[in-house]
Amino acid sequence: MDPLSEVLSVMKPQSYVSGGYEVAPGMAVQFPRRAGMKCYAVISGQCWLSVEGVSKDVLLRTGECYILPHGLPFRLATDRSATPVDFDALRSTRKWGNEVPSDQRGGCFLAGGHFVLTGPQADLLLLPLPPVVHLRSEADKTAMRSSLARMREEVSESRPGGALVIQQLAYALLIQALRLYVGDESNGGSGWLFALADKQLSKALRCMHAQPGHRWTLQELAESVGMSRSIFAVKFKQTVGTSPMEYLTRWRMLLASSRLEGSGEFLIEIASSLGYESESAFGKAFKRVMGCSPRHYKAQGSSIAQG
Repeated sequence: MDPLSEVLSVMKPQSYVSGGYEVAPGMAVQFPRRAGMKCYAVISGQCWLSVEGVSKDVLLRTGECYILPHGLPFRLATDRSATPVDFDALRSTRKWGNEVPSDQRGGCFLAGGHFVLTGPQADLLLLPLPPVVHLRSEADKTAMRSSLARMREEVSESRPGGALVIQQLAYALLIQALRLYVGDESNGGSGWLFALADKQLSKALRCMHAQPGHRWTLQELAESVGMSRSIFAVKFKQTVGTSPMEYLTRWRMLLASSRLEGSGEFLIEIASSLGYESESAFGKAFKRVMGCSPRHYKAQGSSIAQG
């Protein structure tokens, strides 16, 4: 798999809710703080998005998509002067999240999903992202057009297995939105996501992800992407925010944590497969990154699963 797919796999995004809903004409809805990230697209109409701590409201038009990575409170409004309705109160009075698009002039219909990252170190994915990711260019809308058409079709018609299809379409929309965002050089930013848009740094990430147990050196990684050791080290640190070796260690520990949760492997087997000569060296690296020993982490996972 490619680095984005692998990280998403380790993060284990779980769909909290997915589907479509409408913000009626002359309406404003206030959403509370929630863990996880939201990714929705405007299927029809337009509305204003206001996010706590972000000074400027965002006008969302048909075909545009937004991601809210940090769970901040936000508001969607077709009329910014309208008194906001609390989302939880609204949801308690009617079915919300499985609506059919209407033709109300002035209304806005959105579809997508809310995802909770259940894997460790979720900030690896979320921290590089701003409070609002807004995809609005014509190229972005063209790239998402077929996905949104399929989403509208599924939420408009009741079909066998429709809920699962909508959930999968929402997840695909999230991945597509992330891919489009990091592929736009004008967004800039620091974090491993932005390194994916750089051919040389992306190749270095692919090398580390393809062979996490290889005993990579800075020199070897630099040579693999055709750069000098010093220039590679500086560029990687400036773009990703950590050194190549720090990134490699963190990725190894994320893989290790996933295997500790989902397999009966011995620690020495995991340690050896990830390039560590001893269980002790592996344990020290794991505790430094994850905040606890591998045994304690495994025990925590077992107690949660049994509870």
